[in-house]
Amino acid sequence: MACLRIKKDLAAALVAFGVGIFAGADSAHALDAEVTDIRVGAHGLSTRLVIDLDRPIKASVFTLAGPARLVIDLPEVGWRLPPKPLPSNVGVLSRLRYGLFEPGNSRIVVDLNQPSRVHEAIALPAEGDQPHRLVIDMARATGHDFLRSVSAPPMEIIGNETTIAALRPKLSVSPPPKAEPAVAKEVPVVAPKPAAPPAPKAPAVRAVSAPPNPAMNQQLASLRLPRKPAVPDYGRKRVIVIDPGHGGVDPGAIGYSGSYEKHITLAAARDIKEYLEGTGRFSVYLTRDRDVFIRLRDRFEIAREKDADLFISVHADTIRNKKIRGLSVYTLSERASDKEAAELAERENKADLIAGVDLTHESAEVTNILIDLAQRETMNRSAQLASLFVQKLGSQVRVLRNPHRFAGFAVLKAPDVPSLLVELGFLSNRDDERALKSKSHRRNIATAIAEAVDSYFEQSEQASRL
Repeated sequence: MACLRIKKDLAAALVAFGVGIFAGADSAHALDAEVTDIRVGAHGLSTRLVIDLDRPIKASVFTLAGPARLVIDLPEVGWRLPPKPLPSNVGVLSRLRYGLFEPGNSRIVVDLNQPSRVHEAIALPAEGDQPHRLVIDMARATGHDFLRSVSAPPMEIIGNETTIAALRPKLSVSPPPKAEPAVAKEVPVVAPKPAAPPAPKAPAVRAVSAPPNPAMNQQLASLRLPRKPAVPDYGRKRVIVIDPGHGGVDPGAIGYSGSYEKHITLAAARDIKEYLEGTGRFSVYLTRDRDVFIRLRDRFEIAREKDADLFISVHADTIRNKKIRGLSVYTLSERASDKEAAELAERENKADLIAGVDLTHESAEVTNILIDLAQRETMNRSAQLASLFVQKLGSQVRVLRNPHRFAGFAVLKAPDVPSLLVELGFLSNRDDERALKSKSHRRNIATAIAEAVDSYFEQSEQASRL
């Protein structure tokens, strides 16, 4: 009985910190190392971030503006952190997130509460009871110095069992006051042994973006022009792309009891895929099949690359009023149907910022073309599909009042693929969160969506025969 109680307590702790039943089977992928702890200490003008590892790895560090962030890129690692809250509001650190950014690349993103720069970044080998560590010292900086650090190339941190390589940013800025200790006592770091000659520089993990190129933008836009309507093929399987919202370093909303939106959306997307494929009439693809970050634009580009007949993005957000619960369906409109829809779209459209993506070189021309090419026919088909979703889902699960809503979600802006976004419920509501963690509730949602999709294509084919 004691053993069973311990297991239950451990499972509860894992769910509370977002790594529970929805974590997915990422263990099949080869990992370069495991992160065992992330610690932060501050004293005076200096803030130290210490990342504990079970073996040495290469890493790179860079800063981003708008908002101010520190990004640590790692090879693909596992996360075996102790069951405690992540550090927040320590020194220049506001909060941090971590996760798989893309296959082969894990990422830690630190939100900064003021302009800061990396004063020193080193790798320390395991020694005594201390594990392998990445140690990053951050110092407050003027706005000018911060912008210079943003424009600088990434700093590499290279270390192994016998050598330590430290790379300081090549900036003409004054170091922090020497009188101030580098770190608080609660974050001890063993001093390294004399270093061997520095290892050769490895290629930077992050490529520096090139300046916007109008000719290239024009060529890119031409590649994204709407496809010509295909000749109806009533015998072929329809292609459906399901998009589980968020993922990797972007956890999405955090629920009433601590569950992560990224885990719930992936579980729900897998259930929907299973039910759609079970009909034998659809080929179904997921934009992500594990806990990995995908940029917003890449999500609907996957649908276009698959020549999809339908794109469904799955989310489960939070709201200030914790009493509100129920499912809703969104289609694209540059004018939101209400204030809540506008706020939701604004939050979701910032997902790339959360993951530490540099958007400063994004072309406004391409974005505007994509918006302008959102054809009326495609939007009408999306609205038709949303009506069927509301009808079928309303018979299975609880839905919001006026469940079909409109907002300018970036992920719905494919100009030639009927698209909608399903908000499965509100994780801020205790009952909705409990339901979405239930396999039977997600099965009811998946069944209703399969029926709605089937009805949509049946109506489309009947109309095409007229």
